[in-house]
Amino acid sequence: MRILIAAVGRAARESAETSLASGYLKKAELLGARLGLGPVMFREVEDRRSRSDSAGETQRKQREGELLLAQMPEGAHLVALDGGGSELSSGHFAEWLAQIRDQGCRDLAFVIGGADGLSDQLMALAKKRLSLGAMTWPHMLVRAMLAEQIYRAVTILANHPYHRS
Repeated sequence: MRILIAAVGRAARESAETSLASGYLKKAELLGARLGLGPVMFREVEDRRSRSDSAGETQRKQREGELLLAQMPEGAHLVALDGGGSELSSGHFAEWLAQIRDQGCRDLAFVIGGADGLSDQLMALAKKRLSLGAMTWPHMLVRAMLAEQIYRAVTILANHPYHRS
């Protein structure tokens, strides 16, 4: 099962968050290959118009949502990262990931919105809303946190010692 993380905003290539997320995704892909999990891809989108015009929050979210949807493989199982979504333990996240894979899902796509969140259209298309907790996190850091949890889920499924519960 291919895994995609699509996010609003361009992270600096040399940033700590980018380095951290990339490292976890590479390790997840290497270990996940024998489990039918991978490749793991990351795509960023940015609406340059919203920076220069006076678009309101709704318009900005709509534009960003359209850009994110354009990155989705056809038929992808869409997961929206949203503060109001369900919170899963790492073990339950791993079980859910394996269940989606075992149901024959070809593409799993996680979407991370910008500062204003995700568009209503995108939220309506999401098959799951996932929260990383009640605290507010910078969306650049959310990428690294999600990448780590994907890696952790792969290690749990592979019985790797990284996750010691």
